[in-house]
Amino acid sequence: MTRLTILEYPDPRLRTRAVPVAAVDAPLRDLIDDMLETMYAANGIGLAATQVDVHQRLLVADVSEGRNQPRVFINPEILSKDGSTTSQEGCLSVPGYYDDVPRAQRVRVRALGRDGKVFEEDLEGLLAICVQHEIDHLDGRLFVDYLSEMKRQRVRKKIEKDKRLRAEGREAAPARAPVI
Repeated sequence: MTRLTILEYPDPRLRTRAVPVAAVDAPLRDLIDDMLETMYAANGIGLAATQVDVHQRLLVADVSEGRNQPRVFINPEILSKDGSTTSQEGCLSVPGYYDDVPRAQRVRVRALGRDGKVFEEDLEGLLAICVQHEIDHLDGRLFVDYLSEMKRQRVRKKIEKDKRLRAEGREAAPARAPVI
């Protein structure tokens, strides 16, 4: 397995709308394994293919405490939403920044699994939030899009500062977990 490079905001490739996966085959399963390894290594709970510069409708997630229940959603679509909640979100593509984002409390999702079979499932709680966040990525949207322009400017400046510190060999602000 290979750890992939995660694109960071404001990289314009994060705005690319992903295309449907055409075939669930061995190369796709290898990508799934690489994405899971990358997500776990980055201490994330979700990762969309767009974040690793692969513009196919694929996301992985694992919100379990033991980090041992990986989920795969190929060509995911939200069929229905219910309720509303606001939760503090972070993002592997927006390192070190967290803010409140409104989401549906429950969603019904249809997708293909790793085996290529269609499934539908009702999700709630952290997994519902995570899947909505990752589907946003597949649509070229980031959680900072839910924030005011002033907050987005602050995020850009913080990320630029953190990149500069890393380039100088100094430590950037530590990230909190979990990160979607």
